[in-house]
Formats: sequence, C-alpha cells, structure tokens
Amino acid sequence: MSIERSDEILQYLKDKSIVVETFEHPPVHTVEESRALRGDIPGIHTKNLFLRDGKKRFFLFVTDEAATVHLKSLAKTIGAKGGLSFGSAEALKELLGIEPGSVSILALYNDANQAVTPVIDVRLRSAERINCHPIINSRTTSLSVTALDAFLAAIGREALFTMPEDPPSNG
Repeated sequence: MSIERSDEILQYLKDKSIVVETFEHPPVHTVEESRALRGDIPGIHTKNLFLRDGKKRFFLFVTDEAATVHLKSLAKTIGAKGGLSFGSAEALKELLGIEPGSVSILALYNDANQAVTPVIDVRLRSAERINCHPIINSRTTSLSVTALDAFLAAIGREALFTMPEDPPSNG
C-alpha cells in the first residue's frame, strides 16, 4: 500500500471534519512488532482480523490488541455460516485494497461495494482513543469513538457491535 493512498484517506477524514492524530513509525506487521515500535501512543491499540465464513461472506473484526479471539464463538455471535476462517491475502487486496499487516477499520474506505461487514468489539466503545493503521503499516492513526462513528457514517457503513463470547469450557 502506498503512502499516497494513506495520505488520501487522511485527507478524506480532514475534509469530513473528522479529527484524528497520526503518528509515523517503522512498518509493523504484527501486534508484537507494533508494541515494540510504536512508542507511547495513548489509547487502545486494535487487532483487526479479516475473516470469511463458509458462505464466502467477509467480515472485518476489530478488537483490543490484547483480546483473545475464539473464531468459533465469534462465528456464533455474529451469525456466520459454516464457521469463520481468515480471508486470503488475495481477497484482502481485492476487497479492501490493502496488504496483510495493514488491516484496519479505515480500510473500509476502499470497500466501495460494501462487501466486508465491519464487526467491532463493543468494549472499544468505552475507549478514549482507538488506534489503527491508516491503510499503511508505517503509521498509526488515533481517533475517538465519535470520530470512528463519523467515519463509518461518512462512508455509509454501519458496524455490527458485539461482545464476543468466551468459548464453552470442557469442564
């Protein structure tokens, strides 16, 4: 993903009067790399999972980076058919125009056909700031929940807010 495309989305946010703060850093591909390189950017840092179900429906699940995600339980919670698995790099590029390592709620900007359903962990609603990549993994954009809502409204999207269930215990 190019820096120009990231600049485009940041300009879009500015044009829509959506206030964000963006930080530059070396490229990161995993939550672990992000923790090591991001410095002291305040707020909740997100884990973003590009998923598909057995009916080839695509989802973008956004949660706290520290959360453990149980795909079987999440599938049940969101009504996915045939379980959930990770979407391919090819589908990620085709639908959201991004590469693995740059997955973010802001990538929905590229989803003109609204082929990907945004699913957000409801616990993020209580965060003062939410941090994500602006479709490039060498930047982190920090935005309020209000700004996130404004972004989703500006692109004509509604997110499914959900509380993922813990998996059933074997005891």
